[in-house]
Formats: sequence, C-alpha cells, structure tokens
Amino acid sequence: MYSLKNDQLRIRIKHEGAELCSITSVTSNLEFLWQADPKFWESHAPNLFPIIGVMKDNTYYVNGKAYNMPKHGFVRHNESFEVVSKSDTKMTFKLNSNNELKVLYPFDFEFLLTYELIENALHVHHSVKNLDDKTLYFSLGGHPAFNCPLHENEHYTDYVLKFENSETSRSYILNMASGLVTDKTKSVFTKCDEIELQPDLFNEDALIFKDLSSRKVTLKHKEKGNILSVIFDKFPYLGIWAKPNAPYVCIEPWIGIADSENTNQQLSEKEGIVALKSNSTFSATYSIEIDQTHLV
Repeated sequence: MYSLKNDQLRIRIKHEGAELCSITSVTSNLEFLWQADPKFWESHAPNLFPIIGVMKDNTYYVNGKAYNMPKHGFVRHNESFEVVSKSDTKMTFKLNSNNELKVLYPFDFEFLLTYELIENALHVHHSVKNLDDKTLYFSLGGHPAFNCPLHENEHYTDYVLKFENSETSRSYILNMASGLVTDKTKSVFTKCDEIELQPDLFNEDALIFKDLSSRKVTLKHKEKGNILSVIFDKFPYLGIWAKPNAPYVCIEPWIGIADSENTNQQLSEKEGIVALKSNSTFSATYSIEIDQTHLV
C-alpha cells in the first residue's frame, strides 16, 4: 500500500492494479472513495486498459487471429506494475507488455499511470507508448466509485449528478445478458443538466453516454451543495454506474466503449479505439476535485 499527501488531501494506492483505494481530507479524515464493501462491490477505482467493458464473446481479431480479453482488460488486479518514481505528492506506476500478456494482447507497449495531488484535486495521468513496429490499438479509462451518501443520516436520493452544460444526450442501453451496447437509448436527465440519484437508476446496468457536451460532472447534495467533481477533458465517453441499491456512485471517464451488438470484432475497427503509430505516445488525464467545503 502506498500513500500520498499534501496539506489538503491524502490518498492511498494498492500495488495490485495500481488501484486508488482512498481519498480523504487531511483535516477531517472524511473518506470520499468507496471502500469496497463485498456486500455490494469489491473494488474502489479500477484502471481500465486496453479495453472498456466487454468484447463480444470476450473475443477480438487482429490480422485474422482470435484473442480473448477479460472484461475491462488486464490492468485491474495486475500485480506486475513497477513503481517508477514517488514523492510526497506524486507517484508513477509502469506496466510493460510481456509474454503472458501477449497471449491476450499481441502488442509491445508501455503503460504509465501517475497519481498527482495538487491543492484540492487528484490528477490521474495516463500514458501509453507504442514500442511495437505496428499500430497499437487500445482504449483506456477510469472506474472510480464515490461514497454516496457521504454522511450518516443522509439518503441516496438526497444527491444529484450536476453536469457543467445543459445536455440532450441519451444513455445507450446495455444488453443485460451479454454486456454489449445496443442501439437503443433512454432519457435519464431529470433536468437539462442534472440526473437525480435513485436506488433503481442502475437496474439496467450502467448509464453510457457517447455525446455529452459537458466535460465536468459534480456529485452534489441537493441541500448542502457540491461534494466533488470529475473533470475529463480528453475522454469522449462517460459511464455512470452502481450496483442497484448500493451506497456509492461510479463516475467513469472512458476513451473507448464496450462492444456493440453488431460488432465485427476487428480490434482496429472497434468503436472508440485509439490507433497509435509505432514509437508514438498517447496521454490523457482526468481529475477528481474535492469541494473546499469538505476539506475544513
């Protein structure tokens, strides 16, 4: 277990999967991140690479050869991360391709994940370098879960997700049996810029957005104000999820998306896939900003 701290926030990170597992206020010790109660969901904030969600039949094709890939890829739960650097407020993990991973994913790559505390925000930096002599195809994203309600004597329905812009986006519906994205959509906004949290909101699994204009979503108590915000400038997709009736909510910035029902299973043609040329590097950062009212 690793710890980072500045004068406002303290975070903890597991070596396994380089997974964030705590965000607390230094002053009050208030915990903002879901603590993986196995009664509901045994994770905190998995890192997703090189895919998001599931692939059809857990299978994809590269140059005519079939490969199997677990849901959300192979980074979460991976114990092969190396620590590249660490200071009081910043830490970088590295995962390189190896023979074991090449059975799942036939590319040479370097995946860097950096956590950095700056004032009241945690910045999660991703970097992917193509070490191969061919184009590297991948997706990546975050899956952080936040305590909701945050305090005792509060209810899930006391909270909303507030978007920075008015939205007309509709959520794409998942096939509950296969986990694949259908072409059906539903309206989930209770106001043009808000989604009210309800215990049954996720009865049909995650909310999936492909065309939001917002790049900032805030978890907000209806009466007490903002709790935290997730900022995701370079992430074109967003997932919102929890187990039904569970006391948390995931706000998930994604570059990529689960397979659609009509996929041809060719990795190079997968929706949302990043195509990175040989010897090139891709980077993207999302941030978790804690409202100052909860840090005093």
